Amino acid sequence: MVSKALVAASTKPLLLSILLEGETYGYRIIKQMKNLSHGKLEWSFGMLYPVLHRLEKDGFILSQWRKSDKGRLRKYYRLTEAGRLELDREKKQWLTVNKVFTRLWETTEVPS
Repeated sequence: MVSKALVAASTKPLLLSILLEGETYGYRIIKQMKNLSHGKLEWSFGMLYPVLHRLEKDGFILSQWRKSDKGRLRKYYRLTEAGRLELDREKKQWLTVNKVFTRLWETTEVPS
């Protein structure tokens, strides 16, 4: 399992990346993250929706209530142009951090 601090730090770029693939809704986002991480990153509705609301307030995503195929109302989220730009910025930062870890860990043996 991944620490809460790391999950919190990575939620924004992960959500923006998922929405880059297309419009979707909360339950599907949670399910997709669980599948992508092979169960190592599990988001709850209580964690997800405040982040979605903040991203919407910041102009990175838009939401719209629509009926699902089964007739239930669902809130669908999609990325805005500002969200795409923010994702590019986030991606550069995470890739920089990843490069540093890669350099450090290539030459350092982790004790077992």
